[in-house]
Amino acid sequence: MEPKSDKPRIVPCPSCGGDSVFAPSNRWRPFCSERCREHDLGAWASESFRVQAAPPTEDQDLPH
Repeated sequence: MEPKSDKPRIVPCPSCGGDSVFAPSNRWRPFCSERCREHDLGAWASESFRVQAAPPTEDQDLPH
């Protein structure tokens, strides 16, 4: 087993791409800041981000 490193893990911020500390000390992880976290939440809320899905078929519209 490898010894645990004291060096924090740095990951890219999903919003801006900058460095983000991925550790409990970063309250906005995986984001680098509250601003980036809020920007991402706003994009989901305004439906800028969408999950692709096939349109429902007639069979899926009927109650079971």
